[in-house]
Amino acid sequence: MFKLNRNFYFFFILILFAGSSCKNLPMPKPRGYFRIALPEKVYIKYDSSCPFVFEYPVYGKISYNTGNTNEPCWFNIEFPSFNAKLYVTYKEVSNNFDAIMEDSYKLDVKNHTIKADAINETPWLNPEGKVYGILYDLKGNTASSVQFYVTDSVKHYLRGSLYFAVEPNKDSLAPVIEFFREDILHMIETFNWKDN
Repeated sequence: MFKLNRNFYFFFILILFAGSSCKNLPMPKPRGYFRIALPEKVYIKYDSSCPFVFEYPVYGKISYNTGNTNEPCWFNIEFPSFNAKLYVTYKEVSNNFDAIMEDSYKLDVKNHTIKADAINETPWLNPEGKVYGILYDLKGNTASSVQFYVTDSVKHYLRGSLYFAVEPNKDSLAPVIEFFREDILHMIETFNWKDN
């Protein structure tokens, strides 16, 4: 009669265990981010004593710097649910347009070039409303990802910068940045000077 040796049994049991253990190997999960619920886009009109009007999202809250009485048209649009804030500053132009433009570029865009992978500029031209400007998209892990300015090149200059109160991470913030970029673009598209 045929006899199996002890090594064969050992080999057979080893194959059974190896086959069953391969099915349950732990696998690392890919890195992911929380799903962010974005609100529906609805806009309201901003109209104050400032010399301009525009539409901004209803989920934004206007806050003024009450300590800065020299600049009554400097304000923020806060988005508390997203730890985001759009800083808006207005300057009256008085034969100093080039200086204002240079200061704004240094303050906003140039300071972010160290961290930015790229800076895309989208020009805005509305000759009927005398609203001209540029929308800046700063790519990479920058403190501010979207900035803009609008002007009539004669009397008015307004700029805005979007900041998040979190550590910059272009991957996790990308959907929210794009969401607010659309709101900023809507703000620019609906922007008008009151004296026009």
